[in-house]
Formats: sequence, structure tokens, C-alpha cells
Amino acid sequence: MDSPDLLAPLRSFRAALYACFDRRADALFEVADALLASAPVASLPHLSLAPLHRRGWGSVYAALSEGRIASDALRAAVASAPLGGGQPVYAVDVSVWPRCDAEASPGRGYSYHPSRHSAGQPIVAGWAYQWVARIGFERDSWTAPLDVRRMHPAENANAVAADQIAGVVDRLPAAEPRPLFVFDAGYDPVQVTQGLAAIPAAILVRLRSDRCFYADPPPPEPSPKGGRPRTHGAKFACKDSATWPPPSAEHAAEDGRYGTVRVRAWADLHPKQQAHPDRGSRRTRPVVRGTLLLVEVQRLPRQTRPPRPLWLWWHGPGAPDLDLLWRAYVRRFDLEHTLRFCKQTLGWTTPRPRHPEQADRWTWLVVAAYTELRLARPYAEDRRLPWERRLPPGKLTPHRVRRAFPQLLVALGSPASPPKPCGRSPGRPSGRLSGRATRHPAVKKAA
Repeated sequence: MDSPDLLAPLRSFRAALYACFDRRADALFEVADALLASAPVASLPHLSLAPLHRRGWGSVYAALSEGRIASDALRAAVASAPLGGGQPVYAVDVSVWPRCDAEASPGRGYSYHPSRHSAGQPIVAGWAYQWVARIGFERDSWTAPLDVRRMHPAENANAVAADQIAGVVDRLPAAEPRPLFVFDAGYDPVQVTQGLAAIPAAILVRLRSDRCFYADPPPPEPSPKGGRPRTHGAKFACKDSATWPPPSAEHAAEDGRYGTVRVRAWADLHPKQQAHPDRGSRRTRPVVRGTLLLVEVQRLPRQTRPPRPLWLWWHGPGAPDLDLLWRAYVRRFDLEHTLRFCKQTLGWTTPRPRHPEQADRWTWLVVAAYTELRLARPYAEDRRLPWERRLPPGKLTPHRVRRAFPQLLVALGSPASPPKPCGRSPGRPSGRLSGRATRHPAVKKAA
């Protein structure tokens, strides 16, 4: 198990991770190891109770408040350990770190939350983080997070996603095929398409079932009166099949989980834009063309309700691969499993830091810890509970790998230096008061 030939990729990543810590490197690295070797995080001081953490509980707070992480170098280190091979497909989604009662924490905004409510509405005040992760086509819950960024409430999620995608594409090898980025509902397909106009990548965005699109108008007929030529042609209403022309491409397949799958595509359609950069300037509205996809399945894996039609927007170079696109959107939900594992097991949203910069450092430590688990998957033993079924080697879940990871840490060692006792801190001088912290109300983004 401690053969350098087997654990070389994991050792190489741990060395690159240690090099990304510019300040408080030893404390940050031991916090990441304690995150993998302890039970689910109850609070930050509990990490210091892990056997591999050789420092006191105060160093955990000091690492997050005073440490420095080179995020660009860490992005490159994570990208150097890709997930599998084949067609590169990436999922983009936003997850919220709830901080409803943290009035002294700046940068909070209101975001949608599926389970928590505020004043009867499914919204919470907190920090919103946008994740970009590579997904595979195997039936497991593993992904490869490549980038995570905290969004200010005043920022546009579509513009931030375009910026993150540009960075991911720049770090891809030159021989890599054209990547595909999959978005769930909530993103504007037109804004994402415009933001990625100069980037060699394809996008796939879920649409509402009541959207309307338009074809290009027919060639204008000569008229003595002149006038502006038409911009929109025949209307395409997703909820009215009478407005659908014959599809430009069609695909049918048999799947063991979904039965008969039918995919139809209509190319060169565009929506009407209401909010655009040139609004109010009396200029012609920009026309963004793409391909509209309709996915229909015979059944769902869990028959909780009848299957509904799924509408998708595709834009990219060349012609779309319909079989790849519907399967890529189905695998997008693996990112949801990764976010749940990071929250419930790795304790991503468990700490309560005051400053968002501390939350950013903790988030990157969680991403690095998850990457170590993914790299250790082929070498970990199956330490199952008595009531759990056996899993074949190389097919372990993130929970199973985390149980066996402490034994791998013993074989891997740590590049962190041993602690140097510096005595007891004198604490706050007698008679000095810190004062009341500045209050920062949550920012409400206007519609």
C-alpha cells in the first residue's frame, strides 16, 4: 500500500497542494488532513482532536483567519488530476452557504434554498458559491470540482460562469476535445452564449416549458416604401406543438433506466431579448441563435410521477450529438451528490466564520480534500459496515473511501513541519474592549 508507484499521483497532488499555501502552510495542510481523518465536522475546534493534527485548536482558527492560499495555483493543481477520459463534460451550479443570523458578516445576499425558509419564502441570507466540476458517464456519484467562486450579490451569475469557463478552458490540454458545459434551469442561455462567444466550448442549458423562440424571417420582398427588414420569423412555442416545424435532427435510443428515449432538435432558433446591453439605445436587438432540443423518455428510474418533456438549449461549434447531450444532462445531477457530500460529511457549511475570505479558504480546503479522496479511490480498502453490501475494488463511494483514508495518510506522510511551542498567549490586555462589530445587512438584488 505504501509503494511509490501506486500512490505517486496522490503524493504528487499533496506536494502541489502544500506549495499552494503561501502563509500558515503547515496549519492549513494539517487542517485538510484532519478533515479527512476525523468524523463529520461538528465544529472547527473538533478538527484539532484528530490524531494527525499535531497543533492546538487555536491554530485551526489562525489558519483560516491569517492563512493565504494561492487559488490560481490550486486551480491548476486540481486540473492536473482530471476525472477519467472521453468527452469532457462539465456541470455548473450555484450552492448557498446559509448565514441568516450573521449580521456582522459582509457580502451576504438572498438566495433560493429548497428546504429552508425565511418569512414563508424559500430564501436564505448567505454566501452563494458557483461550482464548476467535471462529470463522467459512469453510474456513480464522483465528480472532479475544478473551480469554485463566491459571487457578490450584485454580480451576474451568467457573467461569472462565463469567466469561470474561460479559465477552465485555458487550463485544458491542447489535444482535449471541445468541452461541453451543462447548466440547470435558472441560467439565461442567451447571456451565457454571448459571454462564451470567443471561447471554443459548447453549452447545454435547461429551459422552461413555456418559452417562445423564433426562426429567421424569409427574404424581404422589394417594396417602394422601404422600412426596416423583419427580425423574427415563424413563432415556436414550446407548449404549443402546433407551432413546431419538422425537426432538423432526430434521435431515438433504448435505455435500461429510461426506456425509449426520443430526442428532437430544431436548429437556428432565437428568442426575443428584453434585457440586453443595448436596451434604450434605439439599436437593433442582438439575435443569438442556437439549437432547441426536446427530450422525451418512456419512464423514470423512480416512478414518482409521469415523465415530463425536457427542453434544452444547445450552442456550440459543429452539429450537436443528440445521444451525448441527453446523457450529459442526466449525469449533471452527480454534482448535486458532490455538494451534498461536501456539506454533510466534509462539513463545508458547518463552520460559522465572520469574514467571507475565511469562508473562501475553508471552501478551497474542502475542494482539496475531496480531490484527495478521488485520487485515493483505486487504492482504498472497502471498510464497510456490517449491514452494507460489498463493493468491487475501484467502485467505492466517497463515504467508503473516507473511512479508509486515515490508513493511507499514515503511509503517505505529511510535508508539514512539526509544531514549535511558543508559550502561552497573554490574551487580551486587561481593560481593553473590542467594541461592537459592524453590522452588514444582507444585500437584496433588484429584479
